[in-house]
Amino acid sequence: MEVTQQQAPKDIGWIEVVAGCMFSGKTEELIRRLRRAQIARQKVVIFKPRIDNRYSANQIVSHNTQTLESIVIDKAEDILSLSKDAQVIGIDEAQFFDMSIVGICDKLANDGKRVIVAGLDQDYRGVPFEPMPQLLAAAEYITKTLAICVVCGNPADRTQRKIANADRVVVGAADSYEARCRKCHYIPD
Repeated sequence: MEVTQQQAPKDIGWIEVVAGCMFSGKTEELIRRLRRAQIARQKVVIFKPRIDNRYSANQIVSHNTQTLESIVIDKAEDILSLSKDAQVIGIDEAQFFDMSIVGICDKLANDGKRVIVAGLDQDYRGVPFEPMPQLLAAAEYITKTLAICVVCGNPADRTQRKIANADRVVVGAADSYEARCRKCHYIPD
């Protein structure tokens, strides 16, 4: 659910989370909301973790190639000092940050800022992907995005890993992952 002008809280900040599987449009939705804030002449700053270097070193990039300039950071704490003058803060791929991102988003919202966070809510095994569950619990507004299952065409909420690697974090795109529904998703051996 996007926050409309009529629904927006007055004189306080808040957290919006866009969560879902890969290829469900999370970054696309994040970019759309941030562009609207820019059009409204709000001060926007965007962050992405350094580990996410799939499409660009210094932009958030959706799978359908929409882009916005971003600040690449190594740790979530950097967001606080780099967003002092911002009214709206965008954070992409939040699942790659440690648990401190939750308190940081809370602090920013408590300081009167609109914080929009996007990330995977489950890993490739279908297990909740921290810190996303905690961000979902802290958020005032939540959007769950769905993709299309590449096997059967049903709505997909799982990320299927196509490569053999048991590490929880393996950065990749269509070469390594695809969207699957509950029925077609399986956990690799």
